[in-house]
Amino acid sequence: MAKKERIKKILVEQILDKAGVPHETIYFPKGMEPDPERMEYYDLSQHVIYKTLALSGNVTGPVIGIVPVDEHLDEKKLAVVSGNKKVNMIPTRELQKTTGYIHGANNPVGIWQNKKFPIYIDKGALEQGMITVSAGEVGRSIRIDAQALATFVQAEFADLVAQNQGTERNEWN
Repeated sequence: MAKKERIKKILVEQILDKAGVPHETIYFPKGMEPDPERMEYYDLSQHVIYKTLALSGNVTGPVIGIVPVDEHLDEKKLAVVSGNKKVNMIPTRELQKTTGYIHGANNPVGIWQNKKFPIYIDKGALEQGMITVSAGEVGRSIRIDAQALATFVQAEFADLVAQNQGTERNEWN
């Protein structure tokens, strides 16, 4: 992996390029399976990789929460900031119909462009600066400035991470 890999740009990357939003393509050939060699190659830790979760609110309908892959989303916190009394994860079988993406490929750029669902990013992303999110295909991600992403998809930052996780972090789910 000495040379930079040349990979054909997918729609999300093309959208960001057209809008002039800087980003870097990250490719994981093993998909969602953790790959220590790739993590090292891209200088990534799990805490800077964010998962895009699709939920349904009792008032707003679909709502998107974005948190680090090694953390849990606090559904109560997301419900409050999104104006709902409660939110629930959208079942996997309904995910593609709702967001346009399969499990593991949900991404805020594509969801915003096609659906305009409200998007909330955990406030820790601001401290991280650069975060990595899915690019719309399993195994494809983009590294992007959290504020630039939030501005582009009209997302709000909020405290979304569950606090009572114990001392062990959740890996890749």
